[in-house]
This record gives sequence, structure tokens and C-alpha cells, in this order.
Amino acid sequence: MSKSDDERGFLAERSVLPLDRRKPENEKPHYLGHRERLRERFGAAGHSALPDYELLELLLFRLIPRADTKPVAKALLARFGTLAEVLGAPEALLKEVKGVGPAAALDLKVIAAAAHRMLRSDLTGRETLSSWQQVLDYCRAAMAYETREQFRILFLDKKNVLIADEVQQTGTVDHTPVYPREVVKRALELSATAIVLVHNHPTTPSMITLDHAQYC
Repeated sequence: MSKSDDERGFLAERSVLPLDRRKPENEKPHYLGHRERLRERFGAAGHSALPDYELLELLLFRLIPRADTKPVAKALLARFGTLAEVLGAPEALLKEVKGVGPAAALDLKVIAAAAHRMLRSDLTGRETLSSWQQVLDYCRAAMAYETREQFRILFLDKKNVLIADEVQQTGTVDHTPVYPREVVKRALELSATAIVLVHNHPTTPSMITLDHAQYC
């Protein structure tokens, strides 16, 4: 093969695309159109029209402004299970998911804190025991992904209205001490007539145990 043949072969392998097939330099990334459509759907129909991964995408739009957030949202849900469990996960575990940097992980915890505050406000002044699922959701958001076991108490008045929510003890990964005398003492201080005893299970994330005690 001659030198001229080699040069023609080299150039042929590196031929450029026709002008009409080149990507315009000012063309917007594909995910921007998807973001706009998702915002429109949320605005028109609310959160009930979106599955968990799309609602999580909406949260991630501002946290990860220059990337496709759908794979990140799906990876988070694959790792933790539900949207509530994603927000309840520790910051260190969130950062282990590809695409979630330190800033995005911290912002997700800020969103989780706001959601927890909202749930707490929703419980305060209401008959909490009329809905055990509401109490369970509240406790799961507050402590499901804690890395150490917590013993938490919800203090209620005679109408089952929440007086206080307090973490009494924090233990190890699979044990926390409970002192009945201290529990009763605190209940008397708050004039509580009923309590809900709660503890999490760090070895089984998202599992919460509830017990209810009624006083005279």
C-alpha cells in the first residue's frame, strides 16, 4: 500500500458528520425540556399525579442544577426504598449514591427537617391516636435511619393530644437503656395521662416499634 493510500484511509476513518447532522452549539441539554414538562404536570395536577421518583426529581432539580436527575432519583429509591426513607437516610449514606454530592446530601436533610417539623406541627393539638399510621409516619421520619437506637416518648393528655415528644435515651446499634422511674417522673411533670413508647432498629432501617401506655 502506498503512502497516499495510507493517508486517504486515515482521513476516511475521521470524516466529519454532514453539517445538517451536527449538534448545534446552542442546543439545550435534553433534560431541560423534561424538567419543564414535569413542573407543568405538578402545577396542573399536584403531587398525586407523580410517582415517588418524579417527585424526588423535582426536589433534585435545584440541588443538582446541571445534570439529568432521573437516574439519581431512581438510584436513591433503589437504595433506600421510598421517598420518606430517602429523606430519612443519614447524610453519609446519601453521599454514597452516585450523583449525590455533599451539598445535595445536606440539602436533602434540610428538606427532611422541614418535613419533620411539618409532621410535628400536624400532630400537635390533634387526637394523635385516632391514626396510628400518622404516628408511625411521624416517628419513621424522625428516627428510622438513626445509626444508634433511640428510646423516644410521645406524651399525651387525656384527649390523646400531643404534649411533648422527647428522646429519653440514645444507646448502641442494637440496645438502649430504659429507666421506668424516669419515664413516670417525666410523665408526671408534664401532667400526661398517656404515653407512646417508641424505639427504632438501626440494624433494620425504617422499622419502628410502638407501645402505648394509659394512666388514670
